[in-house]
Amino acid sequence: MSGKPDPEGGARGRIEVAREGDVLALTLAHPGKLNALTAAMWRDLAAGMGKVAGHRGLRAVIIRGAGGHFAAGADIAEFPVERGDRVAVRRYHEHVIAPALRAIAECPLPTVAMIQGVCVGGGLEIACSCDLRIAARSARLGVPIGRLGFPMAPAELAGLLSVAGRAVALELLLEGRILDAAEAHAKGLLTRVVDDAELEAETHRTIRRIAAGSPLAATLNKRMIRRLQRPEPLDEAELEDFFSYSDTRDHREGVAAFLAGRPPDFGADGPLPENEEED
Repeated sequence: MSGKPDPEGGARGRIEVAREGDVLALTLAHPGKLNALTAAMWRDLAAGMGKVAGHRGLRAVIIRGAGGHFAAGADIAEFPVERGDRVAVRRYHEHVIAPALRAIAECPLPTVAMIQGVCVGGGLEIACSCDLRIAARSARLGVPIGRLGFPMAPAELAGLLSVAGRAVALELLLEGRILDAAEAHAKGLLTRVVDDAELEAETHRTIRRIAAGSPLAATLNKRMIRRLQRPEPLDEAELEDFFSYSDTRDHREGVAAFLAGRPPDFGADGPLPENEEED
């Protein structure tokens, strides 16, 4: 979290969106503030995730920070304006932060957080909304918001809870400790930890492993995992929809490639289910 005043008005933060081959890279950038997140950055993050649907051939999304850090939580200098009273506080959490986290969590493509340096507060919320979290050994993670006198809002807590579980979520929120990457990994917050110099290379190796698989299978696995987190059993329509993958090109190509002893070719553009049309 950053509370230092910005001499140029506090609105310099931005989300840089760039296509890098078959990856959409979103970079959190707020120079001089450890990428502390402004309201505009949260909105742009949601918009950036929305660009996924407009790109054929993408296999994954990477979210990373600029300048050696992931993100230092909220830009507290904005609070008097963005969170001046109860109505504004609720609007900030429900209509600014929540849509961005939801866009990440519900992204049909695999999402990877590449974490270095500081990853606290809102930064950790973003990371927990991603499918995989790969961190440099020197990274630091936590949620010290109790020192600011407020709890974690429900839509934000849901992501942390789903990754960390009740015990670790309570430890982070009640004690406000900042964990090193090794402890964060041991507590289940991180997918893997690598030496700092290996972070970018390992992230891209992860993307290549993802890209070697069926993009349709990845999307269906993500969708079903989200669905199974709800308590009600699957109904017949949901089961029929799920098993319709058997009529797709991805399924036929995967089986044919295995039987022929060759790598599968899922196509440069990535297939859509046969009953689905591209926008």
